[in-house]
Amino acid sequence: MKKQASKMSRAISQIEHMYSAINTDFWDGELPTPVITVQSAPGTAGHCTRAKVWQRKDGGAYELNISAEALNQPVEEVIDTIIHEMVHLYCRENGVQEVSRNGSYHNKNFKAIAEAHGLKCYRTEKYGWNTTPTDALVAYALQKGWSEISLGRDTLPKPITAPGQTAGTAAQSGTRTSSTRKLACPICKQSVRATRHVNILCGDCMVKMLEV
Repeated sequence: MKKQASKMSRAISQIEHMYSAINTDFWDGELPTPVITVQSAPGTAGHCTRAKVWQRKDGGAYELNISAEALNQPVEEVIDTIIHEMVHLYCRENGVQEVSRNGSYHNKNFKAIAEAHGLKCYRTEKYGWNTTPTDALVAYALQKGWSEISLGRDTLPKPITAPGQTAGTAAQSGTRTSSTRKLACPICKQSVRATRHVNILCGDCMVKMLEV
């Protein structure tokens, strides 16, 4: 049974691992390694700073934050947020103007880069192009065996974009449903995800797993 990340240190370690794998698999390893943080980010799922705000020996690093309020979303939603912010990081590194309106509106450049790296975009009135996982990205997460992060803050406050940050997936810009189904064993609670309805048994308890 794969452990879920239920401690902050383990959650950040898991996100760092995801970032590294996604950078290799989707970006050919070309993106720099940011400092991964988990902080309260009201109204958004994450942010990437516009500059290298962290000092370190290699010359500094961007900050890529996953919102504490959205940390315990289905794992494909966390991956969506990571790639969403990686799009911003790519644009910082390559001088691409992907946002306007003080960093809150995602334009066609953002859409093109996001869709070239595993995401699907949909239009919103206030925030421009927002992102959602594709079936291929869900399958990628399942193939990697990445578990959900069973940790997160209880509420999503009203949206505020802090100075020097680019808002990620906006919570109020449209309701999205998970692309997968979660099933759990009623006895040992071991869980799995599937992209469609399935009828499977828990290999340890030999009982039918139920959707939760």
